[in-house]
Amino acid sequence: MKRDVLIVDDDAAIRQQIAMILEDVGLSTREASGRDECMLHVNTSPPALVILDLWLAGENKREGLDILKELKQNDPDIPVVIISGHGSLEVAVNAMKFGAHDYIEKPFRRNPLLSVTMRALETSRLRSENAALRSRRLEPAEMVGSSAAMTYLRQNLEKVASNNCRVMLTGPAGSGKETAARFVHARSARSDAPFVSVNLAAVDDKSCEEVLFGQEMADGGIVPGLFEAAHRGILYFHEVADLPMDAQSKLLRMLVSERFQRVGGSAYVRIDCKVVSSTCRDLVGEYRHGRFREDLYHRLNVVNIEVPSLAARSGDIPELAEHFIKEFRNSAGLPNRSLTSEARIALSSMSWPGNVRQLKNAIERILILGPESGPISDEEIEAAHSGANDDQKTMLPANLLAMPVREARQIFEREYFISQINRYSGNISETAKHVGMERSALHRKLKGLGITTLKSAGSRVAIAEVEIEDPRTEEPQE
Repeated sequence: MKRDVLIVDDDAAIRQQIAMILEDVGLSTREASGRDECMLHVNTSPPALVILDLWLAGENKREGLDILKELKQNDPDIPVVIISGHGSLEVAVNAMKFGAHDYIEKPFRRNPLLSVTMRALETSRLRSENAALRSRRLEPAEMVGSSAAMTYLRQNLEKVASNNCRVMLTGPAGSGKETAARFVHARSARSDAPFVSVNLAAVDDKSCEEVLFGQEMADGGIVPGLFEAAHRGILYFHEVADLPMDAQSKLLRMLVSERFQRVGGSAYVRIDCKVVSSTCRDLVGEYRHGRFREDLYHRLNVVNIEVPSLAARSGDIPELAEHFIKEFRNSAGLPNRSLTSEARIALSSMSWPGNVRQLKNAIERILILGPESGPISDEEIEAAHSGANDDQKTMLPANLLAMPVREARQIFEREYFISQINRYSGNISETAKHVGMERSALHRKLKGLGITTLKSAGSRVAIAEVEIEDPRTEEPQE
């Protein structure tokens, strides 16, 4: 929480008195005697709170009110506490109409000053936290890929975008669940309204309810929560399993009654927003172990859509890589380089356990560290991928060279055909065409190598059904 207070008063003694009281409780302070100094501080490094005397010395007796108006116009999220002297209480109350958070009447005492300051700082913290969470709403919603798995995913997302049902997106970390949620928003009737994304793992448990539902302050001020920010739009919960139990109960009541109370308030607030949640965890297991409410799970999981891993759509990897190259060129001015055919094959044959996020990071690393021009080679792909753990790399077993050629060939062929099938999203006809085999011959080869395909998220993934034993581990013959 930012705890930086700017004190604006033409009386140095009063500034110092306020500063001493605030610094005694661990707050940091800055001082300004008039408008120019105040705006210099605000424009250089905005404070969490401004304490402002309305009556400043000088030709313009209303300079304090002018500062208040300027602050609320240019920096509306910075709360302003007014200092008012005897006879100016009515003026201070009128200043509230221009956006002042609260006022302190002179001569002020320590405890009331601290009470008003702490409430205003809490308001500042909540506004900053909400603004940071809402700022993610401008990210693109492109679903890149032409594989069967991505076609199936897009079809399902189009269906849920046309109605107001609650959606649960599942899939491994980094697979693009938030992009899928933005895709739903962009194609829904709510596309002109906000898309508000909240990463629940980044929200402090103690303030989660205030962030989601807002807060009513003791002085009557209101800090809207994310539900109100998402009114008529979509509120997206990233990793909903991280929602604290207390907040789960309140969310459940809200979903049932379609209304809620702000923290500290008594009035009910009604909002209209579509809730989309996501998780990479087993929520059924979570509620069976008492870490997630089963009734909330069923409320959120009206329609479940699986976002496939990158392994389930490896044929999309080169297309994704080219998309990221273009994206980094436009957003960061990085070089616009192409992929060689060898680089495209290398990308598709590698294991990406971090999914789309890991691939995107690798492409960014190549563009930053590589040359300014020329195509991206397979050697650069290998180097960018080398930062992964050994079990994340596509390589033959370390003992391969010690094996007889027959066993080594079996292992090589199995890894080769699994990579090729996954490259073509389980399409045996396309795989056969690429490897130069008849379709029937390929089927026989796969059966002999113990390779089968399983359906996953609208596509098929090749796996080794049986392990090929290392002959050196067999018991010696008598």
